[in-house]
Amino acid sequence: MNKKDLGLLILILVVGLGVYLRNPLFLSPNNLANTANLIGLFGLFSIAQGFVIITGGIELSVGSMIALLGVLFVDMVGRLGVPWPIAAAIVMALGLLLGLAHGLLITKLRMQPFVVTLCGLLIYRGASRGYTADATAGFPFGSTYPGLDFFVARPWGIPTSVFVLAVVAVIAWVVLHRSVFGRYLFAVGKNEEAAKFSGIRTTAVITAAYVNCADLTAIAAIFFAMYTRSVSPSSHANFYELYAIAAAVLGGFSLRGGEGSIVGVILGTILLQILQNLVNLLGIPSSLNFAVMGTVILVGVLVDQQWGYMRERRRIREAARAPAEQPAE
Repeated sequence: MNKKDLGLLILILVVGLGVYLRNPLFLSPNNLANTANLIGLFGLFSIAQGFVIITGGIELSVGSMIALLGVLFVDMVGRLGVPWPIAAAIVMALGLLLGLAHGLLITKLRMQPFVVTLCGLLIYRGASRGYTADATAGFPFGSTYPGLDFFVARPWGIPTSVFVLAVVAVIAWVVLHRSVFGRYLFAVGKNEEAAKFSGIRTTAVITAAYVNCADLTAIAAIFFAMYTRSVSPSSHANFYELYAIAAAVLGGFSLRGGEGSIVGVILGTILLQILQNLVNLLGIPSSLNFAVMGTVILVGVLVDQQWGYMRERRRIREAARAPAEQPAE
């Protein structure tokens, strides 16, 4: 755990203590379980966003992708009678294809990530609304699906989403911090041209980042569909990409690319959910959630920018001091 992560952990403890002192219901078993479930759900696609941001890119279609894939999953299982494992496999395959399309448009056609994913945001949201004729997709009334209980179960009082997030986080940590592919991601994010000249296949690395992002988002889409039990395509997962970006920025991911940690993005997700919990417990209008998110992203970017300036000035001072410290011949 680096200094940024440690500082964020201390901030979480301080904010959590403040919320508890203001409203002791914060530590009630039911509230803790609900908050943990949301941390698990939001953490999945926040990690996904982190893989893209670390390459210097952005993925703005996360929320719309969750809506589209959620609609398809619920419709396949509830209306078409497709066994849920097959429906889940189809949804994950579609997520992979969407991520591959984004990656190829960005790397092969040299389109800006902002433009590609913004178009994806609009296309997927429109497709989900068109598929259901703007109606809510849900399971038939009174129907039961025993196999799907896994997604909403709480073994030992802990939501399944938390266990899934833990497994994904461990794998993502190994991939990002202990693998060659992870080093390639950091190298591409710091300087794509330099990485290319050093022999790294930057096209494949960036495309793989978007594929990983979309596939993790597909997993989150299934969990969200089971959490809500229905999907309203016009509002389901609206602006969730902002939650993911905020969590990543809070966790130390630089929007310039080349920096970030999995521990940090998990801590960022926890802090965001605690802040949202604070809004709910204090009876503050939920419409202010977006104001909180916007403030968090702004502060995170400002801190990241100032941190970068400080490091650059320190590097320049050390470089200027080095010749003076060399012994005269």
